[in-house]
Amino acid sequence: MLYYFDPTYILVIIGAVISMIASSNVQSVIAKYRKVGSYSGMTAAEAAKRILNQNGIYDVTVRMISGAPSDYYSPAKKEVCLLQENYNSTSIASIGIAAHECGHAIQDATGYAPLLIQRHIAPLCSVGSNIGLYIVIAGLIFSADPLINIGILLFTLGVFLTILLLPIEYDASNRALRILEGNHIMEGEELAGAKKVLRAAGLTYVAAAAASVLSLLRLLLIANRRRR
Repeated sequence: MLYYFDPTYILVIIGAVISMIASSNVQSVIAKYRKVGSYSGMTAAEAAKRILNQNGIYDVTVRMISGAPSDYYSPAKKEVCLLQENYNSTSIASIGIAAHECGHAIQDATGYAPLLIQRHIAPLCSVGSNIGLYIVIAGLIFSADPLINIGILLFTLGVFLTILLLPIEYDASNRALRILEGNHIMEGEELAGAKKVLRAAGLTYVAAAAASVLSLLRLLLIANRRRR
């Protein structure tokens, strides 16, 4: 019933559709601006190193990676990791993405509070998100309200993490755009293109948060119906 005949499953479907639309949109926008080179001729790796150095960050390296789902900043290793297709690219999309990851490095260097909170609670929230649903299912099977409540609480931790990512990603993109413009790495139409790339990427986090909230709402509806 929980998976196939429960009418609240429509909430999960809505969340999945929202996520797919956001994912398709960001892929389309990135593909478009990967074909547009920057006037400076600077590669994404060069832009990243310049951004880091101009912000007084010299202990973070810029590394090329392959096989990862996306570019990222590793606070543990102090590395801005750029996918192979971005590292040596001079495209607007690649430089914008690199600047965004540098935004995270700057957040780390300046002690940006939401990032520090996320780093400390991420392991607990991830575990809660992964096992919370199964605990709810066990509670429903054995008609155990305490298990249902514990499962929902744990799942809520995962939802909180997806919501906490929103200001972190938004701030990193804003920092990136200000730096690109302030350091004259991009101007005019180039900057507008980078903004579209970063906004599209940001919407994927909004979609993920929305999908998580809808899943949590579904669990609450199921639990409430069970109690009645």
